[in-house]
Amino acid sequence: MSHPDALIPVPEVEPGTAGPPCAYARLRAEAPVVKAQLPNGETGWLLSRYEDVRAAFADPRLVRPLLSAWPPREGDDAPPPCLPTFLEMTGEHHERVRRTVLPMFGRRRLEFMEPRIRAMAGELVDAMVAGAEDGTADLVAAYAEPLPLRVLCETVGLPYEDRDVYLPHTLALLGAAGLTMEEVLAALYALQDYAGELISRKEKEDGEGEDYIRLLLAEARRPGSELTRDDVVSFVVTMLMAGYKTNIQHTGNALLALLTHPEQMRTLREAPERTSTAVEELLRYVPLMNAINILVATEDFTLHGQRIRAGDAVVPVPASANRDPEAFAEPDRLDLTRTPNAHVAFGHGPHACTGGHLTRMQLAIAIQVLLERLPGVELAVPAKTIPWDESTPLRAPARLPVRW
Repeated sequence: MSHPDALIPVPEVEPGTAGPPCAYARLRAEAPVVKAQLPNGETGWLLSRYEDVRAAFADPRLVRPLLSAWPPREGDDAPPPCLPTFLEMTGEHHERVRRTVLPMFGRRRLEFMEPRIRAMAGELVDAMVAGAEDGTADLVAAYAEPLPLRVLCETVGLPYEDRDVYLPHTLALLGAAGLTMEEVLAALYALQDYAGELISRKEKEDGEGEDYIRLLLAEARRPGSELTRDDVVSFVVTMLMAGYKTNIQHTGNALLALLTHPEQMRTLREAPERTSTAVEELLRYVPLMNAINILVATEDFTLHGQRIRAGDAVVPVPASANRDPEAFAEPDRLDLTRTPNAHVAFGHGPHACTGGHLTRMQLAIAIQVLLERLPGVELAVPAKTIPWDESTPLRAPARLPVRW
């Protein structure tokens, strides 16, 4: 398996699970760096061990390519690149944008959102209960799906009524590793155009607000600011790509994990102050995504005996790293009291997810409100009969029937 010319397919998630694929256990043991055939036909080096994944995200020799420019094209048919998302910015550009935006997503700065998210979650639970004549409901449709979009709209300043415009393009890009370059570019250009139009609308409005588009626009207009209007456009595209479907599917999977571990869920309900620790374990245990994280080598180097050349794609796999027994005791066991818990669900280093604290807050509140309002909530069907949405790498329950 570790022969330098070996080429394996990217391991697939077992049907009816969120992952990570069981095949990664063998790769961690036998071939921690292995060349794989990616869904779009390109090849890349899979990194499956925790230590290697964490190091790769912070390695200056590995850079994120533009989604609109990878795999690279040559000649006259090379398309003009789109604006980089925050995940793709490099060098001085990335540093100056991160200096401005990162403090806005810190724990203290996000405190203003906590009561709003709690109110939204409460309203959704109340509506679910009111519409359930027999005391059962689908927790995905009623709760896990609508909450992240409402939080994203409220926080970023996206109009909820525009969701039929921006969501199809967002969903297309989440499966970008299996799309043609033409399909990727069409979705990126459409999202970029929408973001630009939305920002133009907000620039013409007189009202003030606390949403991030308004705050960033105000910063971009400030004399001497390090932020540009294009950076605000990139922010909107980034938040749609990183803050929507991933949160929906991780919330659904996290709630399923709790419902299938009723003793741990009961302990958490009785001690809600432990929710923050539980959220970190759910982020480790349930993959935020099994999608492809592409990095590109800028120079030759050797890792575990494999020669990686400049221009090669390197693919660190957080879902595998978070189950590495060298980093976590009994990694395949859910332990809501696990601490310390240095998972890499949000990556690591300068490109660690900007919205990580918002995701943590949203998941913690979703769990707390559900257990407060419905302390007896439980699955209404056997777990093995739950249907799954396996249309994207972000596998999650399609429905989650519960009763209370």
